[in-house]
Order: sequence, then C-alpha cells, then structure tokens
Amino acid sequence: MSVRRVALLTAGGFAPCLSSAVGGLIERYNELDPSIEIIAYQYGYHGLLTGNKIVVDEEGRKKAGVLHRFGGSPIGNSRVKLTNVADAVKRGLVQEGQDPLQVAAEQLKADGVDVLHTIGGDDTNTTAADLAAYLHDNGYELTVVGLPKTIDNDVVPIRQSLGAWTAAEEAAGFAANIIGEHRSGPRMLIVHEVMGRHCGWLTAAAAAEYRKWLDTQEWVPSLGLSKERWDVHAVFLPELALDIDAEAARLRAVMDEIGNVNIFLSEGAGMHEIVEQLEASGQEVARDPFGHVRLDEINPGQWFAKQFAEKLGAEKVMVQKSGYYSRAAAPNAEDLRLIKSMTDLAVECALRGEAGVIGHDEEDGDRLKAIAFPRIAGGKAFDVSQPWFGELLEAIGQPLKPAAAH
Repeated sequence: MSVRRVALLTAGGFAPCLSSAVGGLIERYNELDPSIEIIAYQYGYHGLLTGNKIVVDEEGRKKAGVLHRFGGSPIGNSRVKLTNVADAVKRGLVQEGQDPLQVAAEQLKADGVDVLHTIGGDDTNTTAADLAAYLHDNGYELTVVGLPKTIDNDVVPIRQSLGAWTAAEEAAGFAANIIGEHRSGPRMLIVHEVMGRHCGWLTAAAAAEYRKWLDTQEWVPSLGLSKERWDVHAVFLPELALDIDAEAARLRAVMDEIGNVNIFLSEGAGMHEIVEQLEASGQEVARDPFGHVRLDEINPGQWFAKQFAEKLGAEKVMVQKSGYYSRAAAPNAEDLRLIKSMTDLAVECALRGEAGVIGHDEEDGDRLKAIAFPRIAGGKAFDVSQPWFGELLEAIGQPLKPAAAH
C-alpha cells in the first residue's frame, strides 16, 4: 500500500498517554518513511468535521520526542459522536440535513488522507471504523489504525489500555495527600472518588498502589501516626455488591476504634441505584452525546458520603475526586514502554494496510496485534476474582461479594 498522507486525532476524555502516543507515531513515521506527510485534526472529530487541522512541520517532526514528557493532548480532544446527528447540528458542527459521517468522510477525502490514526476509547475507535466502512462503500480506501486510550482499562478484548497504569499511580499519590486530612477533625469520613463509569479497575489498582506506598512508610503509633489511620478501609466498585447497612456496621467499628474512615469509591459504584432514586423523584438525569450518564452532575461521592455519614456518626466529611488530577498526567515509565510498543506496531500495520485497534488480545494469548474493529467494545468489567484484589479486600477486612449483572 502506498501511503502519502497520515492523519492523527485524539478523542474522548484525557488519559496519560495522548501526548506521548502522538509523539511516538510521528517518531516512527520519521524512522520508517520521513516522506509521508502527517496532519492532525484539532479537538478530535470536532476538528475533522470543521476542517480544523495542523500540519506536522519540520520542527514538529524534529522535536516529537518532547511530547513524551507531557500529559494532556497537544492536538486537543472533544466528545463528538458522528452518528448523533442532532447533537452535531446543535453544536454547529454540521448543517441541518447533513450527515456528520458523510461530512467527516468528505473532509478526509479532500485532505487526501490514506491512513487515520485514532487515539481513544471504544467509542472513538468504533466511530473510526464506521468512517472507514462509509469511505469504502463510496470508493475511497482509508486504513484506520487505532490506539486504546482509557484510564478505566475497560476496552474489550484488550488486556491493558494506554495511560491506565499511570492514572492508578497518580490517584494513589493524590490519595496520600487527601488521607493526610484524617486528623483535621474527630470522627472524620474521607471519600476518595475515582473515575470508572462501568469498570472498577482504576479504583482497585489505585487502592493497591496506595497500600504499597503505606508498606514503605515508618510509623509512630505512640504519637498518633499509625498505619491503621492512613489505611484504606473500604473499596466500592461497580462489580461489587454493596450492602450499605452491613458495610456501615463494619466501618462504624473502624470509626469507633481509630477515629476515621477512608473509602476508595469508583464513580460508577451504585450508579444504577443512584439513577433510579433520582428518576423516581422526578429529576431528569443528564447524559452526554454518547448516552452516558453525566456522573459529574450526579456526584456519586457526595451521595455515598451522605449514606454513610450518619450511620458512621461522622462529625466531618470530605469528598475529593482524583480524576482530573490523574488523567492529564505525563505517562510513567511502564506506560511509556507500552506506548512505544503500540505506536511502533500501529505505524507498521498502517504501512501494510492492516486496520484495527492495537492491543494485547486477551482472547489470543495476550498477543500484541491489530484487533479487528467489530471485536472492540467498551464497558469491560473488572475481574474481582483476581488474587491480588482478593488479597487487598482481605487485608482491609471487607468481604468479597460480586455484584449481580445489570
């Protein structure tokens, strides 16, 4: 396959890999064929619909490695679903009567793009596949090679999404400062709310990372500096059943004994119960263009804090969210290695015309390859039966009770 021009875009929420992945793709094209032109659509599909793009110039190619040092996305993100016509019209991205999929496809044709690299979650990458199919049906061949980005680590069938390791590490660091507040008042309840709409992997991994940090510290119990007070006392995930009364009784005993309780909460935990409660009371639940509940407007952390505060006899309650702190961080060494392996393979696949999303295929012995788009899906549940998670719950005295599927 002859490749003359490549386009890049990042979309969806941030993760600690976007900047580095953009840099890695540019570097690999420079190594294999520097004659290939590279453009980037600004703000993801928003820029593709509006024709807002930049050309990666000589300076950009030469200094692409600088992007590995930063979080965020230098080319910008947005949440745009090309099949949600009403939303695209409302936002002024297309005119009334236009099909966003056709507008995007025509833009790619006009720009002479042979390869599109999408860096995003399941919505981003499956939308790209829809684009490729549309172009194929209309006589224009485009190879789409995606990279899996999500701090939730919930893309089927990919073992590890880019940026998730870093997000867990950053959330653990955030927790250390927040939990340091536990002596700011008697009977203190601290809720650390972690991102994770459908999947509790990030919350579980952050709690595990935090407890690794605890194990490296020296304590002075006689002065009030005790591991017990700094510890995680509960981890609530969408994949775990939650008996609020039973957990409140367990945590009340912790509060009575040490004077504080620290909870790690996945924002998706109890979401169904919260939404049902709100809708039953006549409140409208806001959703984004993809139909996802706007969790930031529901405030799961505040809801849980309210449920537990009275039952625990808490005198002071603090809810803090680590999501935005974690997701825009620069990638750690572990993620940088993963990004390098995936961006290198993404370029090689693109040059031979092999489409798909790059990842370690859990259904093929964890082999790193381009996974066919029809197999990509979101909302992969965290496997709570994994030994490391069971050991975590056992250490904090919380029973392991998997939730019933919704």
